[in-house]
Amino acid sequence: MDRQQEFVLRTIEERNVRFVRLWFTDVVGQLKSVAIAPAEVESAFDEGIGFDGSSIEGLSRIYESDMLLQPDPSTFQVLPWRGDHEPTSRMFCDILTPDGEPSASDTRGVLKNVLSKAAGMGFTCYTSPEIEFYLLKSKDLGASGFPEPVDSESYFDHTPGGVVQDFRRKAVTTLEEIGISVEFSHHETGPGQNEIDLRHADALQTADNIMSFRTVIKEVALSQRIYATFMPKPFTEHAGSGMHTHFSLFEGDTNAFFEAGAEFQLSRTAKHFIAGVLKHAPEFTSVTNQFVNSYKRLWGGGEAPSYVSWGHNNRSALVRVPLYKPNKMQSARMEYRGIDSAANPYLAYAVILSAGLRGIENEYELGGAVTEDIAAMTSAERRAMGYHALPTSLHDAILHTEESEFMAETLGERVFEQFLRNKRQDWNAFRAEVTPYELKNNLGIL
Repeated sequence: MDRQQEFVLRTIEERNVRFVRLWFTDVVGQLKSVAIAPAEVESAFDEGIGFDGSSIEGLSRIYESDMLLQPDPSTFQVLPWRGDHEPTSRMFCDILTPDGEPSASDTRGVLKNVLSKAAGMGFTCYTSPEIEFYLLKSKDLGASGFPEPVDSESYFDHTPGGVVQDFRRKAVTTLEEIGISVEFSHHETGPGQNEIDLRHADALQTADNIMSFRTVIKEVALSQRIYATFMPKPFTEHAGSGMHTHFSLFEGDTNAFFEAGAEFQLSRTAKHFIAGVLKHAPEFTSVTNQFVNSYKRLWGGGEAPSYVSWGHNNRSALVRVPLYKPNKMQSARMEYRGIDSAANPYLAYAVILSAGLRGIENEYELGGAVTEDIAAMTSAERRAMGYHALPTSLHDAILHTEESEFMAETLGERVFEQFLRNKRQDWNAFRAEVTPYELKNNLGIL
């Protein structure tokens, strides 16, 4: 038994933990959980906990349903919102086959595989997400037939006694209690919309943190009798919720994205990485923007990027290179702005990182940075400058992914097939649905 496992067992005993929740995700990133008794934890470390994988979306087929959950002791945390009465903890799990091999259906495993490839190339990947979400009075629709935000505030507003300030204070405190470091928190542009930015960590830890973050936000909202949603665009007239993420690669203690004296201080490694991300972005958009509603955010105006481009401190670009801070070479990074806050973070980070690594391997050349607002250009101007559009719908995104050798290789055959099957079901159900828009605009005149 290693030290981390010993620490978990000792903490469970010292804190009198009553329930240990094993967390994992399905193919779209929905959190799943099973609780075991403290007496079963040591066995779970050694042998795993069996469950029926065929009942979980995207994990296994009915004739090979037996799976194992193996908890990762480095992710152990006591859940503060459960209180001191019957304390509860959680650990994230890897999914194994009955013979103890990593499951090809485990989305956390997909990210681990890409990170292993990065390590083989000498890189460690660090990420930091900016997570946006809306706070609503209820998950039910209001009298208007639309969600009702908890306030009418806007960007960076500070209203004494405001419900969202109390919410953010409690949420940040709870996040820090389970070991998730927060860098910033503030009100965003939409009414009831908030943003909390997490400090950088390695990509796997960040993905785990995002899954914990969503649970914390939901729990804190419920405790204050409001509702939190990560739906990409719940309001037609207000901004969508993104999850802009900063990426950097390190070789040991050295930031591989930094080169003193280069344009924007970007190394060739960084430029190849960005070129790889841009080249493959249309192919992986179905993963970073996986719902029908995601495309209302991408194509609904505001700051959401719709075209394949990069720029220095240009917020209309898909990839942004933030302003370089003198004497802070370790902060050199790129920001991917296409991802929304409803994405499966394991798959989203896997495909973005894999695209960047492919750019480095094949030395993709990076075109010029965009300096204008791309959304304000005409279609002819964008075509002339080579700014191609991202997929305009989930159906369009699925077609790009289906034809992508890169995506099949990155996700692995099992996840690739199961993810696409799930997304086709989404699209087919939406395509068959008669929407309020159609009834409003067609029923009375046709």
